[in-house]
This record gives sequence, C-alpha cells and structure tokens, in this order.
Amino acid sequence: MTGPVSAAAGASQDGVAAARHVARWLGLAATPTFAIMAVLTALLGGGPADMLCTAGQGSAFGGMVPMYLLMSAFHASAWLRLIAEWRGAVSR
Repeated sequence: MTGPVSAAAGASQDGVAAARHVARWLGLAATPTFAIMAVLTALLGGGPADMLCTAGQGSAFGGMVPMYLLMSAFHASAWLRLIAEWRGAVSR
C-alpha cells in the first residue's frame, strides 16, 4: 500500500523522501510549541480568546491552557517514536 505522498503522479523518490523528512520535523516541532503556548498563556493570560473558550461552559477544563496541553499530548507520538528509535539503535 502506498502513502498519499508516494501515490502522487510524477512524484520522484527524492521529493517523497524530502516531504516525509519535513513532515517528521513538523511533528516533532508541534509538541514543544503547544507546551510553550500553554505556559505563555498561563503566565500572560489568554485575553479575549480565553473568554471565548470558557463562555457558557461550567467546565474546569475550559480555556486555552488545557487546550494547548491536550494538543501537546496528542502530538507527543512523534517524540515517543523518536525515543523508541533511539532505544532500538542503542540496544543493538
């Protein structure tokens, strides 16, 4: 089965490899970016965006900080995959 990038008409192997490399680095960048955004929002306040997220909700999980923390957790799979690869290379 081919992936969506490799199935593109006329895609060279170099282009596919480059796209996968960029996608991997973007995945690794997402987790720390969302974690930093959560810290900055907690320290500096969410402003109007935080008011929109909590409007009409009585939940303790409302607001931008929990949303950024959840996004950081959801994007952690790239880091877990990288750690697993490092452990596999070290144990060989």
